[in-house]
Amino acid sequence: MRVLVVGGGGREHALCWALKRDAPDATVFAAPGNSGTAQLGTNLTIDVVEVGKVVEALKQLRIDLTIVGPEAPLAAGLADHLRAAGHAVFGPNRAAARIESSKAFAKEVMRRAGIPTAASQTFHALDAALAHIRGHVEPLVVKASGLAAGKGVVVCTTREEAGRTARAMLAEGSFGEAGREIVVEDFLQGEELSVLALTDGERLLLLPAAQDHKRLGEGDAGPNTGGMGAYCPVSIATDGLLERVRRDVFAPALRELAAQGAPYQGVLYAGLMLTADGTPCVLEFNCRFGDPEAQALLPVLPGLTQHLAAIAAGSWRPAAKALDATRAAVATVLAAAGYPDKPELGAAIIVPRDVEPGTLVFHAGAARDTNGTLRVHGGRVLTATGLGDTVAEAARRSAAACELIAFPGKTYRRDIGWREIGERGRGARAARG
Repeated sequence: MRVLVVGGGGREHALCWALKRDAPDATVFAAPGNSGTAQLGTNLTIDVVEVGKVVEALKQLRIDLTIVGPEAPLAAGLADHLRAAGHAVFGPNRAAARIESSKAFAKEVMRRAGIPTAASQTFHALDAALAHIRGHVEPLVVKASGLAAGKGVVVCTTREEAGRTARAMLAEGSFGEAGREIVVEDFLQGEELSVLALTDGERLLLLPAAQDHKRLGEGDAGPNTGGMGAYCPVSIATDGLLERVRRDVFAPALRELAAQGAPYQGVLYAGLMLTADGTPCVLEFNCRFGDPEAQALLPVLPGLTQHLAAIAAGSWRPAAKALDATRAAVATVLAAAGYPDKPELGAAIIVPRDVEPGTLVFHAGAARDTNGTLRVHGGRVLTATGLGDTVAEAARRSAAACELIAFPGKTYRRDIGWREIGERGRGARAARG
């Protein structure tokens, strides 16, 4: 099989790695790829937004399967164009990708489908938004409706802060086109969970739950980021809870999307908040594998990419309702100095060859210069994924790799998986005697 992975982040490196694990003889291409994907296949210097060039490359390279990693090409309709040209593609069409590219649309889908989510209102005009905020209870959440690289959600402690945020988005253009429409919603309290499902629009295959760590600092302090790390499995995600998520979140979302003429094919990501009464409320939907969740999930799900190929080919008939992780995984993101606001680029990176067995290093914002030196090229630079029989063991391996990897200003959290390793982990060990 000849496979093209669209994208150039840590998620795409993990996808290429998983493809080679599941099908060692596969020929892998990445567009644009990164320094990590270059070790597994061939990077293509084509702009994936230029659909004509992508279609021509698929023909010339005789690509059998295209997997679209990031949300932007999906929202731009890349999958539509490739399917129209007769190519097998894993990823939703443009209409279905609106579940992520428009938070306002996602809220409407959830309202129509009866999916639990925070109460909200959508605004285009600043005056109307400010009037609503003045009467809103504190705290509250202001979201840029469009794609904002995971940084368009602001949890506001006060109405004054929410007003400033709304003004920055609607009047000052702080998030560009993504912030021309905003969603103001109730603040939900509880524990977050990421649940992903593979689907062909009708059938569903749930992946093990993961838990992302969005905040920059340890103990979940500091600003929101694109994600500083993730782990799986998560012990609070019981079989009963996952079945409830299937029934109350994924199934009605797929039915409503189909009813609106947007049948969904690909991986659907539900970012959930488990409220005090145990209700899984949807914070957001994403139209692709999460990053960094993919770097935790893909290594512990052997054979997963065979499902992607079958969905793209229209021949998918899953034998189960859910997949179980074969091991525990903890993925820690190493970010550049100044991330997320103003990452400092250009620093040389040293990745030792003697990282501990059971550890994987996925490249993201890293690139080689003309001399072959690996350098910081983006905000989130690398992801160190540790594997183990327990989350604690996986976390130790991930942390050890983070210590060995060196570049000036290296920033990372040392507490990925802290909830699982801490009170829940102690409780589970006590229960076992």
